[in-house]
Amino acid sequence: MHTLLKIIKYQLQDISRNKWLLIYTIFFFVFSYSIFLYGENFTKVIISMMNLILLIIPLVSIIFGTIYLYNNKEYIIFMLSQPIRREILFLGLYIGIVLPLIISFLLGAGIPLIFFINKFEIDFLLLSLFFTIGILQTLIFSSLSFLISTFKDNRLLGLSLSLFIWLFLTVIYDGLILFILNHFQDYPLEKISLLISFLNPIDLARIIIMLKLDIAALMGYTGALFQKFFSNSLGLIFALMMMLIWSIIPFVIGIKKFIKKDF
Repeated sequence: MHTLLKIIKYQLQDISRNKWLLIYTIFFFVFSYSIFLYGENFTKVIISMMNLILLIIPLVSIIFGTIYLYNNKEYIIFMLSQPIRREILFLGLYIGIVLPLIISFLLGAGIPLIFFINKFEIDFLLLSLFFTIGILQTLIFSSLSFLISTFKDNRLLGLSLSLFIWLFLTVIYDGLILFILNHFQDYPLEKISLLISFLNPIDLARIIIMLKLDIAALMGYTGALFQKFFSNSLGLIFALMMMLIWSIIPFVIGIKKFIKKDF
């Protein structure tokens, strides 16, 4: 535990000097402040902010994590030459990256809320889900960045793969699902569509907000299916559990590869 804390402490000191982290915080602050300033309805404000964080947090988390690991390969090799268990080093690196990203998001999106807390009738459950989704998205896409960096030694290939995964999950995936549903509309695809929706953590985040607002039908086919197969409460819990699993599986695969990897 002592070694883990020392690694995390070094990581936090190192990353806190990164100017991109400051830009990330300021971006959320400016955007959130603007939305709160001009928004008149709390629900619409949260939906507007959610649309942005589901683009920005996955992109920044996966790219920042990937670049950081490639840039610090010599540090990792040096640490591996010390009497430190590899799983402790991997965990320390992971926590040391996700913690600053989560704090930046919470500060950037949370501080403007304090200025306007009397302007809106706050739905605290919706607000809690918004921040929980932001944190889970950071954990998920940071885990994916560690997985990619561990499996791919080539920096350019790893970075390209990270960008492709972000693009696929944010843009291509929905188009692909729509194509499949239209092409095979004569077949019973309800259960398959529900299963497919579990494979995209960004879609899961959208479904959670739509279920909370009881407007899942506006989410489209997958949202309506969630509402049909689960009650709103059960659907929320199930979708949150799936997002948690999404953050754990890439991390576990990455740490197993990291333990056996020949640097």
